[in-house]
Amino acid sequence: MSLNVELLETSFGKVKPHANEFASSFYTNLFTTYPEAKPLFANTNMEEQSKKLLASLVLVVENLRKPAVLSDSLKGLGSRHVKYGALPEHYPLVGNALLMTFEQFLKADWTPETKQAWVDAYGAITEIMLDGADYSAEDLNLDAQAMADKMKPDS
Repeated sequence: MSLNVELLETSFGKVKPHANEFASSFYTNLFTTYPEAKPLFANTNMEEQSKKLLASLVLVVENLRKPAVLSDSLKGLGSRHVKYGALPEHYPLVGNALLMTFEQFLKADWTPETKQAWVDAYGAITEIMLDGADYSAEDLNLDAQAMADKMKPDS
């Protein structure tokens, strides 16, 4: 997949001066839209987590032209996320909240082309992170059971 590196860099550059507010809004969007994600952060210092989010975004954008560096970093990030309890189905929740936050901050600069650039980038990021994640069959089976339990109608 070919990414629109220039558009990603330009749009992120417009958000970067508001980085702390961006990170705060991201987590507000994530927890408001997907309250089921909140337990993943139950024992997390959200100020530190916000810094990690920003550092990850900076890492991605600054290394878009260095795919080998980016790939290694994202695979490591994917591996660490397994330890935090993140599962493959959590990635779309994060992606949607991220897109929502970019839209809020970029306003008129959130064009269809910009949205597509970030959709493509997040898709590539997810693919690389999941490649670095080593989910056991047990992890995935337990999650499938939890999802099935959530889907049962209340008696």
